[in-house]
Amino acid sequence: MVTWILKKILGSKNQRELKRLMPIVRRINEFDEQFKSLSDEDLRAKTAAWKAGLAEIPDLEAQWRKLDEILPEAFAVVKNAARRLKDRQSSFTVCDQPMTWDMVHFDVQLLGGVVLHRGRIAEMATGEGKTLVATLPLYLNALAGRGAHLVTVNDYLARRDAEWMGQLYDFIGLTVGCIQHDQEPDVRREQYAMDITYGTNSEFGFDYLRDNGMATTREQQVQRGYHYAIVDEVDSILIDEARTPLIISGPATISTHQYDKWKPLIEQLVRKQNMLCNRIASEAIEKFEQGDVEAGGLLMFKVKLGQPRNKQLLRMMEDPEKRRAIDKAELSFYQDTRKEELFALKEQLFFTIDEKSNESDLSEQGRVFLNPDDPNAFVLPDLINEFTEIDLDPALPDEEKDKKKAERQQHCDAQAERIHNISQLLRAYCLFEKDVQYVIEENKVVIVDEFTGRKMPGRRWSDGLHQAVEAKEGVQIDRETQTLATITIQNYFRLYQRLAGMTGTAETEAAEFHDIYKLDVNMIPTNRPVARTDYNDRIYKTRREKYNAVINEIRDSHNKQQPVLVGTVSVEASELLSRMLKREKIPHNVLNAKFHMQEAEIVQRAGQPGTVTISTNMAGRGTDIKLGSGVPERGGLMVIGTERHEARRIDRQLRGRCARQGDPGSSRFYVSFEDDLMRNFGAADRMTKIMERFGLEEGQELEHRWLNKSVETAQKRVEQRNYLIRKRTLDFDDVMNMQREVVYTYRNETIDSEEPRKLIYEVIDEAVPAKVKEYLDVDEPNYTGLIHWVNTTFPLGLTKEKAQFDTRTVEENAQFLIEKIKDAYERKSSHEEPTAVKSLERYIILNAIDRLWQEHLYAMDALREGVYLRGYAQKDPLIEYKTEAYDMFVELMANIKNEVLNNLFRSTSICRRSKNFLATLPQFLMREHAPTAPTANAPARGRQLQPVGAMAAVGGDGDGDGAGEVTIDLPVRRSMPKVGRNEPCPCGSGKKYKNCCGRVA
Repeated sequence: MVTWILKKILGSKNQRELKRLMPIVRRINEFDEQFKSLSDEDLRAKTAAWKAGLAEIPDLEAQWRKLDEILPEAFAVVKNAARRLKDRQSSFTVCDQPMTWDMVHFDVQLLGGVVLHRGRIAEMATGEGKTLVATLPLYLNALAGRGAHLVTVNDYLARRDAEWMGQLYDFIGLTVGCIQHDQEPDVRREQYAMDITYGTNSEFGFDYLRDNGMATTREQQVQRGYHYAIVDEVDSILIDEARTPLIISGPATISTHQYDKWKPLIEQLVRKQNMLCNRIASEAIEKFEQGDVEAGGLLMFKVKLGQPRNKQLLRMMEDPEKRRAIDKAELSFYQDTRKEELFALKEQLFFTIDEKSNESDLSEQGRVFLNPDDPNAFVLPDLINEFTEIDLDPALPDEEKDKKKAERQQHCDAQAERIHNISQLLRAYCLFEKDVQYVIEENKVVIVDEFTGRKMPGRRWSDGLHQAVEAKEGVQIDRETQTLATITIQNYFRLYQRLAGMTGTAETEAAEFHDIYKLDVNMIPTNRPVARTDYNDRIYKTRREKYNAVINEIRDSHNKQQPVLVGTVSVEASELLSRMLKREKIPHNVLNAKFHMQEAEIVQRAGQPGTVTISTNMAGRGTDIKLGSGVPERGGLMVIGTERHEARRIDRQLRGRCARQGDPGSSRFYVSFEDDLMRNFGAADRMTKIMERFGLEEGQELEHRWLNKSVETAQKRVEQRNYLIRKRTLDFDDVMNMQREVVYTYRNETIDSEEPRKLIYEVIDEAVPAKVKEYLDVDEPNYTGLIHWVNTTFPLGLTKEKAQFDTRTVEENAQFLIEKIKDAYERKSSHEEPTAVKSLERYIILNAIDRLWQEHLYAMDALREGVYLRGYAQKDPLIEYKTEAYDMFVELMANIKNEVLNNLFRSTSICRRSKNFLATLPQFLMREHAPTAPTANAPARGRQLQPVGAMAAVGGDGDGDGAGEVTIDLPVRRSMPKVGRNEPCPCGSGKKYKNCCGRVA
């Protein structure tokens, strides 16, 4: 009560903020009046003068202060230019459509521009001209010469806005670029070099990954920094799409999936489960008819566990008494005292499905059906115990032990692959529906964005789920992919020094914007009062009743020539409504993921008299619906929502499509107890009691503002759950982000370095002392092992006599080797082509970083999947993840340095000169029965080396007389390129090298 009184007296925080900004708006209008007397050239001269002045300020903070000073004047220049274009009725084409400039900034738009420049989110209602608002801060920040980006939700809007607003930028002397999906790198670089660049969030993010994770020269990189960005539809990009990271992937080296093998059995299993659930449902109906409500509820709860979308179950959930019996059974089984009974109940099914967490789990009955002959088919072996037993068996020789370990490892991998494939196939069959989560197009599975209803070609579900859906639909199963580079949307946009956003709906997510992006939300008032009427929701027992009511509403509006926009949550729902409207002979347009090419044109026509438009979710965002002649008198645009969405924002966006700029309009949502939101998140319980109390019949609805609150409570629960998922994703990715920054910074240093040899020498200075300590800084120094490592990595031809490691300290030995290696490298480089050697040195470092970083990403994915199991040991998975990720990163950086050392003398720019150089090096033949190399922790076994003829080593100080008695520990040269651990074995077995011939390497 006190808060309400204070708000009435003092105004809300948002109102006080806007009141403080109003003097700036008045100053902008004063400057605008002054500039009316200037010529076009004088107006453009101001742009050039500001750019020149800001270019002389090197300090970023000083530049921000200067921009704040000139803000009123700069905004006035943009507003004045817009007025001149309008007065002259400037004509141009946008996306091949003729247009005439007819816009000048309102005061509320100037207010929005100030909010955006200050790095906040401006919430502006649909139709308030956010596209024009963005021109103000983009112009101001582009003057700094560091680039200003505007991020939109799709390629069409990026191109449209760049061409449309480009008329204004061009008039005042700025250049504008646009990033599109299929542009070549040279074109992209040109677009980023412009003063202002428009593009989609995914294009900006993927360009960042390509620049930092894949480019090998500065010329291949296209972006030029992260100075200032405005995110259009900020809630859609920073929240809805933030749960899915951006990933650049390539095909995996080998594919081991068995989806096609297990598909027939899973199909049979799903059919058997359906038959079982139908039989149980029939038994439940009998129990209900006999008056045994408790037994009927128990049976239907069992059906809910095995088939949550069973038609008989959904029909029973319409009956308040039966619904209560099912809910009562469910609640009783989730008590701690009945855990064993719940487990026993689940075991009576073939598998269980959890819709909320999108998971499925096989029961023992299901496992027996899939593998009747092997009781351990779904049991992963305990490798630690098995390896210990093998090691402790004195009867086995070492080679046999290694062989047995490899066999057990191979068996474990095969078991894990089978379990994983079956689990993903079950999810594909039971949780992923065609035309809801995906569509089939050109024999491919194309994912549909659950929030926008748009298709996302090129995107794939991870972890083998996409292949499972492909197997289910009988289309070509593509190879599994391997992550090459990845970043979350959150961490990409946090790279910008200043970030702003604009949308029609940000207020409900203000806390998340502040917590994750440090962005505050300001609600900008509308230019004219909103004249929309929002009716109460109409709530029905079944979807059938709900859709019939929707059709009746559409027919009534269509008969009086009032345009109708119908919003659905899926492609399936939009096509169902379309079929129903065709039966009623009502002409209409369908706008969903299957027809996204025409979405802007269809949405523009949605305000014409008598037009009926069915739209999945928020398709066509960014395009205003302008009312045709005579429509305002008929009540304006009628917006009908066929289902409440999980997020209140999406519902508000749909409502906001009507009543722009003071136009009349109305909106209403239709809800049923069969809707996913109502079934999964409990808003139906309270309403069931109300329906029971009033004894509502078939086709009757509930309607009251209190019920709207009930639905919104369910939405808040889902929003909170989704926020926690995004926050958790970010917590985990923050660990990866720190590692990514270190690796990408090192990579860019290598690309930008004029003298990459300095970086090579830094690696030698860091890696060699670490190796020397590993061998010598122990209780029993392993001199032979160190000599072996040196001679297998560098062509030094060291012997114990030459090295004399035992006469020096660890630090002195490290310095001795560093000098030898650098001297050898200088002599090798003298045989190279001088112009090519720098590129070669860069390549050596970049190749090591890229190959090992990709392996590291794969290992981090595996760690992240498995770390949740630590929760069973009462450990926080996030802390465990951070600890292990740090250890893995330290190992990664050490491995990169060792890889650079290994390749230092194995790479050349000119083969012929390299061969001449190698001919001067000492060469020895090792006997066939030479044992494997000693390690740092194991004493060297005796080696029998037979020299063929020794010449002086490159960095050697011996006499090199070639006498037969000298024995030197040198490497055997490979007859083929080095094979990576995860690459296919060259023997042709199809296995990974580490699981085949590389087991004993």
